[in-house]
Amino acid sequence: MDSQAIWISLRTALCSIAITFFLGLFAGHLVARARNEKLKLFWDGLLTLPMVLPPTVAGFFLLYLFGVKRPIGKFLLEFLGVRIVFTWYATVLAAVVISFPLMYRSARAAFEQVDVNLIYAARTLGMSEWAIFWKITMPLALPGVMSGGILSFARGIGEFGATAMIAGNIIGVTRTLPLAVYSAVAGGHMEDAYRYVLILAGIAFLAIIGMNAVLIKRRR
Repeated sequence: MDSQAIWISLRTALCSIAITFFLGLFAGHLVARARNEKLKLFWDGLLTLPMVLPPTVAGFFLLYLFGVKRPIGKFLLEFLGVRIVFTWYATVLAAVVISFPLMYRSARAAFEQVDVNLIYAARTLGMSEWAIFWKITMPLALPGVMSGGILSFARGIGEFGATAMIAGNIIGVTRTLPLAVYSAVAGGHMEDAYRYVLILAGIAFLAIIGMNAVLIKRRR
């Protein structure tokens, strides 16, 4: 059993959720408060797209953008000396892109359920938009936001298709738990595959329990 795959997956999921959480929070709040319905529909479709695309297709787009001879990838390599494809950074990038829609949609739904009359009242009292967000909007939307964060973490740790496309399956570098399951089954090492599957299933189960606990607390 490759213990490195467990560490790589956990490190990837933790880094990706740190990025996804704040990106999803910002995008969800921005779209929820948008007044132009056509523009709102456009951005909602664009930001949700990675959730409905096959992960391998999302990985193909990432490979096209971040390949060493592609626009973004070439710029990063030549000017910053950073190579994305087939490195650990690629596993984080894939996890962020695939898990982002879950965080975004959860945050958006939570923000849309906040009573706008409370926001209007706060404005009449002279509160700044920053203070309104952190003292009124965020506390009221917190259960939905936390649920999105938990789901995004679980989705990031279970990402397979996009990771395989842009990061590959390099032992000790980019081989995450889902890739370890695939490799173990392909190599006939079923006992190792069972262990990896149990770990992933346990994480997914705990994520569901955590999400439900947050929702129960919210109802109370």
